[in-house]
Amino acid sequence: MTRPTVRRCLLSLALAAAIAGPAHAQNFDAFTVADIRVEGLQRISAGTVFTYLPVEKGDTLDRGSSGAAIRALFKTGFFSDVRLERQGEILVVVVTERPAINTITLTGNKDIKSEDLLNGLKNIGLSEGETFNPLNLDRVTQELIRQYNNRGKYNVSITPTVTNLDRNRVDVSIVIAEGKAARIRDINIVGNQTYPDLDIREGWESGTSNWLSWYRRDDQYSREKLSGDLEKLNNYYLDRGYVDFNVESTQVAISPNKRDIFVTANVAEGEVYTVSSVKVTGDTILPMEDVEKLVVLKEGMTFSRGLVELTSDSIIATLGNIGYAFAQVNPVPEIDREKREIGLNFFVDPGPRVQVRRITFKGNTNTADEVLRREMRQFEGAWFSQAAVDRSKIRLQRLGFFEEVDIETPEVTGSPDQVDVVITVKERNAGQFTFGLGYQQAYGLITSVQLVQNNFLGTGNRFSLAVQNNSFSKQFSFGVTDPYFTDSGVSLGYNLSYSDYDYSSRDTNLAQFDNAVAAGEIVLGIPLTETDSISMALGIDRNELTTDDGNTPPPLIDYLVDSLGDRLRFPQFHINDDLDDDTPPENDDDDPTTTDPLSTGGFRSWNVNAWRVQLGWQRDSRNDFLMPTRGTYHRIGAEVVLPGSDLEYYRLSYNFEHYRLLTNWLGLKIGAELGYGDSYGKTADQVCTVYDDFGAIVPGATTSCGLPFFRNYYAGGPQSVRGFETNTIGPFYAFSSDYRQPLGGPLKTVGTFELFFPTLFDSRGTRLSAFIDYGNVYRSVDDWEAKTLRISAGLALQWQSPMGPISISYAAPIQRERSDEIERLQFTFGGQF
Repeated sequence: MTRPTVRRCLLSLALAAAIAGPAHAQNFDAFTVADIRVEGLQRISAGTVFTYLPVEKGDTLDRGSSGAAIRALFKTGFFSDVRLERQGEILVVVVTERPAINTITLTGNKDIKSEDLLNGLKNIGLSEGETFNPLNLDRVTQELIRQYNNRGKYNVSITPTVTNLDRNRVDVSIVIAEGKAARIRDINIVGNQTYPDLDIREGWESGTSNWLSWYRRDDQYSREKLSGDLEKLNNYYLDRGYVDFNVESTQVAISPNKRDIFVTANVAEGEVYTVSSVKVTGDTILPMEDVEKLVVLKEGMTFSRGLVELTSDSIIATLGNIGYAFAQVNPVPEIDREKREIGLNFFVDPGPRVQVRRITFKGNTNTADEVLRREMRQFEGAWFSQAAVDRSKIRLQRLGFFEEVDIETPEVTGSPDQVDVVITVKERNAGQFTFGLGYQQAYGLITSVQLVQNNFLGTGNRFSLAVQNNSFSKQFSFGVTDPYFTDSGVSLGYNLSYSDYDYSSRDTNLAQFDNAVAAGEIVLGIPLTETDSISMALGIDRNELTTDDGNTPPPLIDYLVDSLGDRLRFPQFHINDDLDDDTPPENDDDDPTTTDPLSTGGFRSWNVNAWRVQLGWQRDSRNDFLMPTRGTYHRIGAEVVLPGSDLEYYRLSYNFEHYRLLTNWLGLKIGAELGYGDSYGKTADQVCTVYDDFGAIVPGATTSCGLPFFRNYYAGGPQSVRGFETNTIGPFYAFSSDYRQPLGGPLKTVGTFELFFPTLFDSRGTRLSAFIDYGNVYRSVDDWEAKTLRISAGLALQWQSPMGPISISYAAPIQRERSDEIERLQFTFGGQF
């Protein structure tokens, strides 16, 4: 027999053995299947087997079809063994099921959440309740290693363990030893002749170790991050006219211990191209000259892909705001490599003009649709406007009712000229009934009963009722505000309050006097634009001031005496001169012909009634209610106590806040607060005694009575200049070298520069920041000097906890006076109302 013949015989025998092997002793001849029975099933139904079995009743089963049947059942992955047997004309399918996965346990994973890992395992067929296939364990190991390698961890170790249970089940346990992430030790860019490495790598997510790497993790190698950085590198050159720029190769080397990464990128810069011509074609909808004004690139300019994209986006946004939601602008380049010139043709395809069919809201289980709908600037039946949709989202976020606001604009099936606007919100607790405790360092333990509902019964109205007590004050307040008293957005509110302030404690850092205030007011708000509004309030106040000759600073008592006149002292009592208890108290000197005069205590009381008008203008473009990251806030306010009141005065204020994101992980807040007050009319005509900085009367000096001391401004503390004790910055009266009482003043200057980290915590209500505060309070405008400002720097943590806002700060003074009272660690829990 020739050698080729032998080979063919051996190959035939091998194929026959391969086909016959899986059938497990199929020693029956071909027969017609009268019935089919399945044995060995535990969890899987017989119907599932019949679905995959390519043999039915009446079919003829031979050696070839039996092999195909076995392979089909094995392919399902449900069985570890399959046999076909014959009982008469009945085909018996005997199977052994693979076990089911009872639980999957992950241990040792810290860098990647278990939920993310389990989702990755589910994609490769390993999840609880599914059939267990031992071959998947290798795939699991490779998948987990891949995920950790993408995060720069190359020393990761994956150890899967399978435990058999009863009822054909298994537990899968995966132990992960993550190891330490490989650090980028060097990034080398080869071929850049025009720009240095430092410039072209600005904004990269990948970098070598630096002092912020503990937070940014930019020194941890990631293939995805490096790919994005190389795309930024490409954009950097394209934005500067290098049309032929190319990253020719990239090498990533890892040290033998898998702890250090070395990245090398070889680039070819090419030449700079200029723009030879710019034109706009296609259906522009708008007049051509209006669209051409949106083109940023001009003939003769250096080519920039960034400006090309800006031009395209501007045209798309403009068309999107008039209903063309699916407009496209395709820049078509014409490159002349010899002249190093490039011509640009912006082809405009507006698509169909789109109307909004329906606006729907999801997730607002407590808030009425009307409350959300009245904030919308995109309307049903109107042409679609992206600007109106974006503005609607900001207005909803600024309500303060929702943690998240997401807006989608899906196309209506079968109607390319219509879209729906779907707003999905996640509600936050907009109100609560609280009986609890709070603490502020200046005021001590705070007990409160508070009912506040910023979204009362889902109507968007604000209702508040509060009672508060601490070592410093007792307060009661009640208020109702309807933000949409009219459909045009005019708001109307009513407020009633009563406060009894006891300044006798030194811990409050305020001058010692008592002030009981009853007040009521009506507030009207009128919107002018999307960001601007004005407010007006008319109120009445009654202040009952009580001074103590021995403890209240004399400048305060003299102000009341000079402006309102003196008051009788109380209480009245007789002095026991003869120390004889049997002597009548009105004549205790044992002289029946005289009556002893009454002596009086050191307390005096003044009632100060006031009608006041408040006016305010506000511009607010901030993007969020609790934790804004961009936008600006301005407010100018004026409070005037009307003529005919016991004291006539006014107060002016200006508040400013500006937020912007410097990077995706770092933001900036700039804030300032200015306040000034003075008297007018009959109060300004009164003459008051002048005291120097040490509390002594200036002989022969008098001045016009100014702003009442109980309306003075104060500075210092957690809500002002952190690092200084509350209310201690500014004028004071010194009773002794170690005891002084802050007086406040009519002029206040306070501000802050604050860097915040918006992505440091997962919770939107938590923020860490580094700040520099400055400020002071002055007796007059003439006293203001920049060198007298108190300055501090420190760190702060803000947390919108379920129990109320918590703020903790640690600050160290930078500019201070020797006599200033310092308090580096400050915190507040809960708010005042």
